[in-house]
Amino acid sequence: MTRLTLSTNPNMLGFEHLERLLERASKNGNEGYPPFNIEQTSETSFRITLALAGFEEDDVFITVEDKQLVVRGRHKEDEGGRIYLHRGIAARQFQRSFVLAEGVDVGQAIMENGLLHIDLTQSVPETIIKKIKIKRV
Repeated sequence: MTRLTLSTNPNMLGFEHLERLLERASKNGNEGYPPFNIEQTSETSFRITLALAGFEEDDVFITVEDKQLVVRGRHKEDEGGRIYLHRGIAARQFQRSFVLAEGVDVGQAIMENGLLHIDLTQSVPETIIKKIKIKRV
């Protein structure tokens, strides 16, 4: 039996890019760090919250790359000469990616009490009805 995908379904035209996005999202490799929440804040807006204990604003970089929201973090070198007897707070670098749908815009990012909040809004496209005239040959 032949398996239909978005690109092989004869009724779905021009959706090859969605299939590539889904494949990229499934290979994200985020390994669960840092932990995050996604909440719906209104009918057309969302908020991603990442738990970034020990990170400062200057340690975190947020970019949008080819329909993908990428959050990277890297601690500065510890110049305090501290000697840890136990280090349970992660100080490793990370990269967390989120695939964005068409029409999703990244708004503001706020760091608050070790949590990074990133606001997203989704524009609702207008319903456009276009009549196609048939030519007679």
